[in-house]
Amino acid sequence: MRRTAIAAVCLGTAATAGLTACGSENDKADAPKGPFAGLSGGEIADKAVKATSGATSLRIKGDVPDGEAGLISLDMAMDTKGKCAGTMGMNKEGTVELIVPGKTVYMKYDEKFLRAQSKGEPKADVQASVDMLADHWVKTKATSDDAKEIAAFCDLDVVLADFKDVSSDARRGGTTKVDGTPAIKLTETDGKEKYTLYVATEGKPYLLRIDTHKGGKVDTLQFTDYDKPVKATPPTGDVLDLDKL
Repeated sequence: MRRTAIAAVCLGTAATAGLTACGSENDKADAPKGPFAGLSGGEIADKAVKATSGATSLRIKGDVPDGEAGLISLDMAMDTKGKCAGTMGMNKEGTVELIVPGKTVYMKYDEKFLRAQSKGEPKADVQASVDMLADHWVKTKATSDDAKEIAAFCDLDVVLADFKDVSSDARRGGTTKVDGTPAIKLTETDGKEKYTLYVATEGKPYLLRIDTHKGGKVDTLQFTDYDKPVKATPPTGDVLDLDKL
């Protein structure tokens, strides 16, 4: 399952892609009264970067195109203490449920995910893995080879590390709502990719959503549950200890 762990770490940079593009002109002069009055799109994006990178916890949900892994789907809550809980998948080929309450990583793979990750291996080996692991919780130390990269991904400080040094030339758009939260739209273009950013206009200017437009497709990442406790309760019942195998 090492490919999944490596892909997970890539999300840290993928989630910031929309905030690193450049090429649009400064639009401060066009900034109307109202939310972020007098600020350019780039300045609003800068505020969103600072607010988001300062969060103690959040939930990220959506699809992330990754050059090597393909399409990564996730719904993950995480905090700056290394706790996380949620699901991940690759290329719509099954999912793995993750719970990391601390120094132990708990995982539960579905059969579709196991078979997709085992393509090319002997059928008997694949079936043995499915029989042993599918829909069963397993655990391993966060420092193990198969889990340490996932554990690092669960640290919000690591995921948002690239937010620290971004420079945005985003242009202002109109106001809207994202799941009921008032927001302002910002747009950027980087080559053939176009990004639409949604920033909260009430309370802290958190990043609420990034839409990536490319080749007629739109991939969306949503950012919610800022500063809320992450429920990373270890599973009960029979849990297979991979470190003892």
